[in-house]
Amino acid sequence: MTSSNTTVLERSNVTISGASGPGTRTIVFLHGLGGDQSDWRLVAPAFEDEYQVVLLDLVGAGKSDLTAYSPLSKHSSLAGHADDLLGVLSALALHDIVFVGHSVASMIGVIAAVREPQRFAKMVLISPSPRFINEAGYAGGFEQKDINELLAAMEADYNGWAHGISPVMMGANESPELVLGLTNSFVRTNPEIAKHFARVTFLSDTRSELGFLTIPTLIVQSAHDVIAPLAVGHYINEQLADSRMVVVETGGHCPHLSAPQETLSAMDHFLHHETVL
Repeated sequence: MTSSNTTVLERSNVTISGASGPGTRTIVFLHGLGGDQSDWRLVAPAFEDEYQVVLLDLVGAGKSDLTAYSPLSKHSSLAGHADDLLGVLSALALHDIVFVGHSVASMIGVIAAVREPQRFAKMVLISPSPRFINEAGYAGGFEQKDINELLAAMEADYNGWAHGISPVMMGANESPELVLGLTNSFVRTNPEIAKHFARVTFLSDTRSELGFLTIPTLIVQSAHDVIAPLAVGHYINEQLADSRMVVVETGGHCPHLSAPQETLSAMDHFLHHETVL
């Protein structure tokens, strides 16, 4: 592997595990806002017998190269993060992967798959949202003033905001350990980067990308998610050319953590059967 490829992989803190050898398929996991690749600890190991498992951190998160985060240029939009993802896939010479993204990373994956569809065989979008803000004919879940208040709260007291948003994201009825884990993940994240990425995330609108995605896609949605309500999942399902949606009976925005077995079951069915769920 060339030094430039090594640099790309180090930038995104890429870790590889699981199966290897000729003909081995690859599954790539990408986390959402406030997280890192450890978010997949309850899901990714289940694929190691069959797949080469690739985990990475979004640039600016986890153990990625924080100096590579460019708020004024590359990372001022989700497209810059899609470039980072495609850079990793190119460095590893990967094609026909299974991509699994959570929340905003789902849409980063969609952008990447529209740009270079040959690199993707199937997509799994967990709690995706192409736009969080309501407008005429579209229910994203939030009014503009709600998002303005959320971003202002982050600016005023980031740690306090992290402690407040984590139970909402994880689900109020979930174990204290899961809520604490998400809180700690937010707190570990560089606050300035987290605040900037949150602004990019919550003000993004990637609905126009959906009509160009032709990759078979599974949408996994929590039954009770205030961040990405069911209406958003149904909207994405209607917009995509080849998709199916599974609703997991759990609360919060992170079914891969709050209901990992149900999430794995939905993924297994999608990856091993061609029939619509």
